[in-house]
Amino acid sequence: MGIMTRLREKTTRPSELDRLPPAAPPPREEAPRDLKELKKEIAFNELKAKIHARMINLLDLTRLAETPDNILMEDLRRGIEMILMEEKLALPLPDKERLSKEIRDELLGYGPLEPLLHDPGISDILANKFDQVFVERRGKLERSTVRFTDNAHLLKIIEKIATGVGRRVDESSPMVDARLPDGSRVNAIIPPLALDGPALSIRKFSKIPIKIQNLIEFGSITPEIALVLAAMVKARLNILISGGTGSGKTVFLNVLSSFIPYDERIITIEDSAELQMQQEHVVRLETRPPNLEGSGEVTQRDLVKNALRMRPERIILGEVRSGEALDMLQAMNTGHDGSLATIHANSPRDAMARLETMVSMAGLNIPDRAIRHQICSAIHVIIQLARLSDGSRKMMNLYEIVGMEGEMVTMQEIFCYELLGVTEDRTVKGKFITRGIRPKFMKRLDALGIQLPAQVFKETAED
Repeated sequence: MGIMTRLREKTTRPSELDRLPPAAPPPREEAPRDLKELKKEIAFNELKAKIHARMINLLDLTRLAETPDNILMEDLRRGIEMILMEEKLALPLPDKERLSKEIRDELLGYGPLEPLLHDPGISDILANKFDQVFVERRGKLERSTVRFTDNAHLLKIIEKIATGVGRRVDESSPMVDARLPDGSRVNAIIPPLALDGPALSIRKFSKIPIKIQNLIEFGSITPEIALVLAAMVKARLNILISGGTGSGKTVFLNVLSSFIPYDERIITIEDSAELQMQQEHVVRLETRPPNLEGSGEVTQRDLVKNALRMRPERIILGEVRSGEALDMLQAMNTGHDGSLATIHANSPRDAMARLETMVSMAGLNIPDRAIRHQICSAIHVIIQLARLSDGSRKMMNLYEIVGMEGEMVTMQEIFCYELLGVTEDRTVKGKFITRGIRPKFMKRLDALGIQLPAQVFKETAED
């Protein structure tokens, strides 16, 4: 008893910490809806899950894909009415219509994701867990009111996406890269690696391919830069597009590929096929993960080697990540000019360093100088992209690789985007600058009869 008293006295005695002001409470997360609406939404989802399970037994699932949408919706309405009568439940007409639509999305599509996938203003869908879904609009993230019934529901949608492209996701293979039928990129990771439940990331792509004119309208490039980009692709320069995550590398690659003549044979190589080629003569290749026994994997390097036997005129590599960088450089150096590729890097110089590292991952112990010499002779131009703080995407730099001085690869900047500040509404201000340097590749353009206006490379006057 005495020990308890002394402990109590000791803990109640004021200390230095007690004299400090209390810490500010963490900011409360703003709820998208009040508690009453949230409970109503949860009850609606429980009812939907129950009716969905019953509808599976009522419908002929083998004929779902062939059934016209209006007939399917009518069948769903009748089935829902029958089930509600059996359960002695009354629902207002808007809720019945919503039930019909969402059950149709569960049967034919990807459930709660369907309205987000069909919203053209959304570029990214990020489900951190079943009740926490974020979307990106105009480069900014915002929380969505969409939610799944539970983690099992989210996992079921992930499995449906993965099996649709011949991939699998389970405890033995808890990460998957996949794609949707429209080419949107999908990444999913599930427990035990994801601690709070399955996590899903979808990078949507516009159903209407973005063209060079759209980039000019967005302010990502200028009309003069657009002329140079088109000329470089037509002149078969090897171009490396560098940038961080979400900077628009794949979109930019799609735009550049639109300038490839329609009579050339193109081979695309990707981890998850998402490029939108507009030409007819295209062969699309995609990597394959290992099977349950751990065998059967086909890497990008394997596909690059195989592509060289397919008489390609252009090789387009979705993203350089590993030892395939060496085979890509060798292809560029052996008559496969006009190749395009993307790489994750924060600057053109970082892109060069990453490329060196990837070549060394091929395991051939090539001296650094030899690697740099091969990079220097293979790649003509590096384009750096970035997503700015206001969500806009810009071409920040266009560098031409000139040659080598000693152990260093030398580059010269042709265009750059100069940041000038931020306005009151958080919009980034800036302008494109021309360095006044006539690129060395202009000799190649002149030899091919590709003309550019003289003022394209005229140095930008200082304000």
